[in-house]
Amino acid sequence: MGASVVTDELWRSVLPQVIGALVRRYRDFGRAEEAAQEALLAATAQWPEEGVPDDPKAWLIRVGSRRLIDGLRSDEARERRELADATRAPADSLVAPPAYAVGPADRDDTLTLLLLCCHPALAPVARIALTLRAVGGLTTAQIAHAFLVPEATMAQRISRAKKQIRDAGAEFRMPPPDDVAARLREVLHVLYLVFTEGHTASSGGELHRVDLTAEAIRLVRQVHALLPDDGEVTGLLALMLLTEARRPARTNAAGELVPLAEQDRSRWDAAYVSEGVALVSDALTRTRLGPYQVQAAIAAVHDEAPSAAETDWAQVLALYGLLEQLAPGPVVSLNRAVALAMFEGPAAGLAVLDDLEQDKRLARHHRLHAVRAHLLEMAGDTEQARVSYLLASRLTTSIPEQDHLRRKAEGL
Repeated sequence: MGASVVTDELWRSVLPQVIGALVRRYRDFGRAEEAAQEALLAATAQWPEEGVPDDPKAWLIRVGSRRLIDGLRSDEARERRELADATRAPADSLVAPPAYAVGPADRDDTLTLLLLCCHPALAPVARIALTLRAVGGLTTAQIAHAFLVPEATMAQRISRAKKQIRDAGAEFRMPPPDDVAARLREVLHVLYLVFTEGHTASSGGELHRVDLTAEAIRLVRQVHALLPDDGEVTGLLALMLLTEARRPARTNAAGELVPLAEQDRSRWDAAYVSEGVALVSDALTRTRLGPYQVQAAIAAVHDEAPSAAETDWAQVLALYGLLEQLAPGPVVSLNRAVALAMFEGPAAGLAVLDDLEQDKRLARHHRLHAVRAHLLEMAGDTEQARVSYLLASRLTTSIPEQDHLRRKAEGL
């Protein structure tokens, strides 16, 4: 098997179990993550020649454990800290089995590791970076490239995040039952942010970053496999699939952004649409309603419409009204204004925008002015629409969006 199989397919599937076993045994997240990466390098060098072991996970854990022990022995300060921790540890923890003794049927540590990476002590940007590194298996260089920052900056960010987790006294175990729901919401939010950045990059010359959307979907699939009855996990997976289904039609042959209403729907991924609709339909009928489910339902209405003209805007408007109750915010209200305009006419939507302009969170956001431009164009006020398109193009840092908005202005 080639090195690409080791690093991409197999490695990402066992990464949480490898790191989890090492953290659980040695209680040091930073060293465990580094040892797991060293085990990967060893596998990349040996497996193509010697073949993949019968139990790749156990092999990686065993090698990672050896590398971690070697590091501990060479670090006297670390030995003293380990000794101090051991004197405070419960007696039963001193007779735990070695990390490499974990069998293939052992529990899946993915969710525990995600919860650790999304620890409350970390800032959102640190949670994203650590999640992609430790659970996603992306290299520091890949993460830095995705977020358009120098590799050294991203390395410092990840290193700081590990230190903050250690300083906070976080342990590798599931939080108390009363805390799990809140912590899970943070995990879902982090994965949602990863997907959103991949779907429409906030800056740079690319509209999509497929590596990020693919990784977000993969990780949410893993969480869904562990928590199939959680409605919001299901809703987020459905939302991602229904949104990602449109990606092939979001740009034309020249790489230019194509709005939803103008997309060739025959290019949408029918399998993703079908899976997403089935997931959200199931969640809505048997779980407690949540914001991700409602967003997925809105995406499903768009994806199931045969054409833009046949979109059920009354249903979309009603769903946005429900979303405003569950998760109120200016962006939700902005989207509802669009639905209202499509259902009742542009004047109704523009009236909502007049109120939203007073919200400082949206005043300098390009989407507010892009929506205003679109509704003004619908209303026939082409001069003011042109002004708003140009303002929106100046406010966004995404080059494809800048170009699209500028073309819209030029067209008027």
